[in-house]
Amino acid sequence: MFLIHCPYCGEHREEEEFHAAGQAHLPRPLDPDSMTDEEWGNFLFYRKNPRGEHRELWVHAAGCRKFFNVVRNTQTYEIYGTYKVGEMLEFDGAPEVGPTGSVMNWKSPS
Repeated sequence: MFLIHCPYCGEHREEEEFHAAGQAHLPRPLDPDSMTDEEWGNFLFYRKNPRGEHRELWVHAAGCRKFFNVVRNTQTYEIYGTYKVGEMLEFDGAPEVGPTGSVMNWKSPS
């Protein structure tokens, strides 16, 4: 179990209040009508599932009910930061790579 910071309501709550909603920052196809069924299926159902740092979309289901992004390590469950949809996560200075290959000095925009 881990704690997640909601960037909208500012609360640090247990993960049970939240739900993962998949990979973050997925670009939507500009013209879905021109895609083949295979391309559309790949867009809808295939996502990255890396070991280490990953950006995910979460929703504060039992709180403010807003979607936000989380950067976390899928191997250690460490959360590097959370940020609102439409924002980008910043980091202090040059990226510092940890033992799992993840960038360790992410910070949430304030």
